[in-house]
Amino acid sequence: MTAELVKDLVLKQGFQSVGIAAAGPPESSDVLQAWLDRGYAASMDWMHTSVEARNDLNRLLPGAKSVVACAMNYSQPNDPVPGYPRIARYALGRDYHKVLRGRLHAVRRALADAEPEHQHRVCVDSAPLLEREWAHTAGLGWYGKNTLLIDSKRGSWTLLGFVLTTLDLSADSPSEGGCGTCRACIDACPTGAIVEHDDVWQIDSRKCISYLTIEHDGEIGPELQPQMGDWTFGCDACQEVCPFNQPRESQPDRAQFTEVEDFLKRRPWPSLKELAEISEEDWDELTRGSAVRRAGWEGLRRNARINLKNRA
Repeated sequence: MTAELVKDLVLKQGFQSVGIAAAGPPESSDVLQAWLDRGYAASMDWMHTSVEARNDLNRLLPGAKSVVACAMNYSQPNDPVPGYPRIARYALGRDYHKVLRGRLHAVRRALADAEPEHQHRVCVDSAPLLEREWAHTAGLGWYGKNTLLIDSKRGSWTLLGFVLTTLDLSADSPSEGGCGTCRACIDACPTGAIVEHDDVWQIDSRKCISYLTIEHDGEIGPELQPQMGDWTFGCDACQEVCPFNQPRESQPDRAQFTEVEDFLKRRPWPSLKELAEISEEDWDELTRGSAVRRAGWEGLRRNARINLKNRA
């Protein structure tokens, strides 16, 4: 099984790009630790407890030799509708964990059939993996100032998935690129969550609207609530202004909308007023199979109340 055959398996599953990195110690361990030490993980305690696993691929797959990084476009129109929830693009359709995991398992099964003496493991962001670094090392993109992975040809509206394998595959070269003097994402961030330390751009989760609307438990600070605007789940502000996400005639792949049907299957959301008072039973039915479920019943009601207050 060659690298080219593995990539072909991935592309046949609907991924837009794929690259391979040689397994080894990650280079961003110090950056991750500094981010944690500054308190930027906020209440995400699992980021602290999973450091050792993130720094050693053998914790995920003993004897791992290669990391197959896969990217899938999820972009679609997302104009806000007054009085209704505003949800980040990646969560508009079916839960991306299920979408990516199913397709990656198809790749894993094909690898297992072709190379039964080797081991393979699928990882989609719930696994303790330094995803951005492995995707960059595999040639899928470079780090933007908003800390997201940017493909110079396609932009940043992509979800990442990985197949770890004990196969020793030919590795790709890391991506090259940069934001230059552009600071569009920094200026667009409503809460100033994009910060720089030692020439490294990072996200202070304590201010990030995506963190606040999804991961944060309890009430949100009154000083941050007005900046949430109409975002009910997640936030796309830094991506919406990125030049690499704007259409360009010379690069037809840039800023294209997804063709993945699972991402396009939107569910009808109730109004903000209804969402602010939704019962737990109705919330359970509404969010089943959606990434929005991550915010929890109380969290989603809280966010809707803040949105309504911001509209008043």
